Amino acid sequence: MQEWTIEQWENMKESEQLCAFYLYTPMCGTCMVASKMMAVMDQTLPDIPMGKANLNYVEQIAYDYKIESVPCLLIAENGKVRDKIYAFQSVSYLFEKFHKKD
Repeated sequence: MQEWTIEQWENMKESEQLCAFYLYTPMCGTCMVASKMMAVMDQTLPDIPMGKANLNYVEQIAYDYKIESVPCLLIAENGKVRDKIYAFQSVSYLFEKFHKKD
């Protein structure tokens, strides 16, 4: 999974395809576990663009999307964030979140 800038995330989100932005901080233990789950998701779903960013370097995202804690996964579709996930329960839980239809 590649590191994205705020601009790359916004461009991908506005493309209206399903995409995800994983936000973490390097000293967060829970983020380390979530990062492993996201690596699996990235390998399992190669057709879905997924980026990541250290929230310390893209802190404007925290204000724009009202991020309450890390890890945080933003899943966007059709130009809008449809899910904001803080509890990375399991890989199968994340897989279901990517495939849900509203």
